[in-house]
Amino acid sequence: MRLKLKTSTGFQDKLVPTGARLVGWAALVQALGLQAPVRQPSCVSEKHVKGSHREEDSFRVFDKRYQPGDQFIDHLTFALRHEPIDLLILKRVFEAVPKAILEAFIRSTPTGAQTRRAWFFYETLTGQTLDVDDAPNVKAVDALDPKAYFIGNGEVSRRHKVRDNLLGNGDWCPIIRRTERLEAFTKLGLAERAAETIGRTGQYLVTRAASFLLLADSRASFEIEGVRAPRSRLERWGKAVLQAGKNALTLEEIIRLHGVLIEDTRFVFPGLRPDGVFLGERDHLNDPLPEFIGARPEDLEALCAGMLAVNERMRDDGLDPVLQAAATAFGFVYVHPFQDGNGRVHRCLIHHVLAERGYTPPGMVFPVSSVMLDRIDDYRQTLQAHSMPLMDFIEWRPTADHNVEVLNDTADLYRYFDCTEQAEFLYACVQRTVEHDLPREIDYLRRHDEAMARIMEMIDMPDRLAQNLILFIRQNDGKLSKRKREKEFLALTDDEVHRLETIIQDTFEGFGDSY
Repeated sequence: MRLKLKTSTGFQDKLVPTGARLVGWAALVQALGLQAPVRQPSCVSEKHVKGSHREEDSFRVFDKRYQPGDQFIDHLTFALRHEPIDLLILKRVFEAVPKAILEAFIRSTPTGAQTRRAWFFYETLTGQTLDVDDAPNVKAVDALDPKAYFIGNGEVSRRHKVRDNLLGNGDWCPIIRRTERLEAFTKLGLAERAAETIGRTGQYLVTRAASFLLLADSRASFEIEGVRAPRSRLERWGKAVLQAGKNALTLEEIIRLHGVLIEDTRFVFPGLRPDGVFLGERDHLNDPLPEFIGARPEDLEALCAGMLAVNERMRDDGLDPVLQAAATAFGFVYVHPFQDGNGRVHRCLIHHVLAERGYTPPGMVFPVSSVMLDRIDDYRQTLQAHSMPLMDFIEWRPTADHNVEVLNDTADLYRYFDCTEQAEFLYACVQRTVEHDLPREIDYLRRHDEAMARIMEMIDMPDRLAQNLILFIRQNDGKLSKRKREKEFLALTDDEVHRLETIIQDTFEGFGDSY
């Protein structure tokens, strides 16, 4: 099958480098008219390229020696060999090409590594069986290169002689590439370092630190959504977060968590939403201006079932817990299965995976939401890196009640996704909680207790006043302001105030300098 490749200066709003032709995924998408984003298109130059390939703007430009030809199989093989795997494009390719083309390809080279990989991916992604005999007795090849991807512990498919080391399956499959950054993160031993920090600390301090960190995480998770929740609601949600990992992660458990979050269901549908959902603004008529649209309501059960099954598969395969948490939690928030509260449940799923895998110390929650709030622009960019390119392939219309209705089949847009960037972001958040937030909170409490003890040795006052004194002096660069003194501490002499200031200055000297 010959591809009708167009000579074009542009591709999906990107300018093709001068003197280069699209190849691989980009060529297949263009020639077959596929509805799928190409995250980093590839092209082959008319000239030699030093080092075989280079990055130019958003393209990967290959040396002219890589020109594959004009046949469909040429570009499919090029993509499988030289480009990051893209399961969404791959499935769309298989749906657009007659089965007979692929069957003839497999029969012509049944022992070829790329032939068997293409065959394996076809039957895995489409659920259809090609009319070809099982592969001959040859050495199995990997579906994904273990040097390039984080993989599962898959078994060899006897039919294809391909080792199924995908993280997921045809119903749901995240991809996580082995970047230098992720490789470095996974070697930090953050779980062990957190355990060491806890082990050096008395249980009383650990319990208090855990309580403060949990409250901080709960408050930040609401504030990310622009909600300033009352203390009672924060504490209720905090208790739900603290239960993370204790119950099996099922759809029923996720709906239960949603019920804890959305107590008043008069205006929010409890459970999987029966209508569309979008993120974005509204025009002057209150009609939607979506930046992102969640999955169709009729697809939610199947997508959630696929997500939960693959979460178990990643756990059972021993995938790094932070990578598993990223794949499950970000996959969930892209589907957006609820009318409201998806972001908070998404962040709770991170805690669930880390707790269930024993990554976080017992009774402790890493305040990743606090880090996300501090890095809110990075967090939003990370979310949008996957979601925004999908919008060009979602057909929708506004409804009478000013919502959105999706008009085309979009399930695969959520089913297959590259989670590498999201995993890098989450790992950076976990790193900060382990190296900064946790030891800082413990150090603060230790210094605070010491200051309280020294204050009580000097002056007998209620705990509440002593705590206020510490707060006021620390907030005012080591001095008690005249207004605060006249309001609450008028009974203190000038000498006593000076001595108290010295106690607090000495106790908190250098606090935070090493974090």
